[in-house]
Amino acid sequence: MSDFRQYEEAIAMYHSNLTIKTVPVYSWDFHSDFLSAIKNFFADLSKLNAIAVQNKWAQNNWDLKKSLKEEVIVVTDVKLQIVFASHNMMTMNGYSAAEVLGKSPKMFQGEATNQITSNEIRKAILHQQPFEKTVMNYKKNGEVYVCLIKGFPVFNSKGELRHYIAFEKAA
Repeated sequence: MSDFRQYEEAIAMYHSNLTIKTVPVYSWDFHSDFLSAIKNFFADLSKLNAIAVQNKWAQNNWDLKKSLKEEVIVVTDVKLQIVFASHNMMTMNGYSAAEVLGKSPKMFQGEATNQITSNEIRKAILHQQPFEKTVMNYKKNGEVYVCLIKGFPVFNSKGELRHYIAFEKAA
């Protein structure tokens, strides 16, 4: 099976480097969707790796490849402004990555969001500690959804706080 995965990854890399993005006329929609998902996966992984290298993130034990397949990844700067959001955010809450860049994760909160939980998250962030919380967030269309968030401070090789990273999924 790993041979197929390597083949799929090679095809995705090939298609992402093409200047003309076309699909054969007789292709099935699911094939196009599949290729788009693979392309988005590699684009997200590349962006995350670039942020990590540029900011000299200290070693961590996150499996970003697995997380990108199963969860939404959001990275904020130290001022809590979103600098990265994975493409699969659209599936979870209807927002595209481009719509949330530069904004605060508070944009997903509303009346149903428990303030006690929000304060616990805020306290963990202030103390630069990891946290795992379940919160009530809002989709772009206004629907409420339950979101499990695992958040971590990210330090550079000198021990300086550089970012926060959150692994999220609808619970």
